[in-house]
Amino acid sequence: MENYNIIFPESRGLFVSQLSDADNSVNSFLAEEQKQGRRLAYSKVFLSDIRNQYAELTASSLYTNVLSQAPCSIVGQSPLNGCKTAVLVKTTDLDESLTFHSMRLTEEEAFQHSSYLQTLSLFNKYIDYLKENNLDMSTHLVRTWIYITDIDVNYNGVVKARNDIFRQYGLTADTHYVASTGIGGDSQSGHACVAIDFLTYPDIEEKQKTYLKAPEHLNPTHEYGVAFERATRLSVGSTQHFYVSGTASIDCHGSVLHLGDVEKQAARLIENISALLANGNATLDDVRYFIVYLRDISDFNAVDAIFRKRFPNIPYVIVKAKVCRPEWLIEAECIAEKP
Repeated sequence: MENYNIIFPESRGLFVSQLSDADNSVNSFLAEEQKQGRRLAYSKVFLSDIRNQYAELTASSLYTNVLSQAPCSIVGQSPLNGCKTAVLVKTTDLDESLTFHSMRLTEEEAFQHSSYLQTLSLFNKYIDYLKENNLDMSTHLVRTWIYITDIDVNYNGVVKARNDIFRQYGLTADTHYVASTGIGGDSQSGHACVAIDFLTYPDIEEKQKTYLKAPEHLNPTHEYGVAFERATRLSVGSTQHFYVSGTASIDCHGSVLHLGDVEKQAARLIENISALLANGNATLDDVRYFIVYLRDISDFNAVDAIFRKRFPNIPYVIVKAKVCRPEWLIEAECIAEKP
């Protein structure tokens, strides 16, 4: 069995105090998980001010003694509940083989390079890993998260680079793409405008994956020039994993629904996620966590109330992050699992 939790510090004071709180909470959670035979698989840390907080985080006990013992992604996306940080933790007792790569560019690698070139560089780093381990992107890459600084300006370059890479490696509208989220977010490098996390299952075969569709709710992404799957179901052993891409208030024609109304957009994206899960014989009750992205921080209370009421027993975090189209006020992603 796998488990997910999103941990927030109890204090709302200095960052160092919040790190200490998070350290205690993460250690307590992992101690209980260990009693159940589960270990840390990977984590993701959300920071409200990554350029000022990254060094302090990576020097902290939370990171050096705990999070660094497994793959860890660090992204500049501010939690909107008053915390300066939040930690998503995945634990597992399964023998499944997965790798989580958090690819980042140094200042020198990113300097004076466009979002197109930075995206190519990050994918090429990942491709080097695939080649070293005799893996194939089409088969073994299951999901990506692409974080884009100033997404309104830099998104098109990311899309073009991903399309070019996927075409080169046989991922097309006629074959398949990869579940993904492309969202606003910062990395620790001031010159970097793109950062990517890659989730890889080295031991799977293509037949273990099913690409989920909901054509009455969402159109195929290639119809508006981007290359990702709406959701992927992966069967590993006795467990089915559902990786739902970043999902917004979109219809079957690719149009944005409910312009200017964040509550109606939230309702529609939840409906879209439900339809995708249903295509894989799962429901919203199987969701293990949500990450919710808001363009406007003033919408937090309204959206928090929706998720708190609809999903009282499912961990979620709401962060400040611009969605790839300005008209989308909100986007959400999730992972679901069922036996």
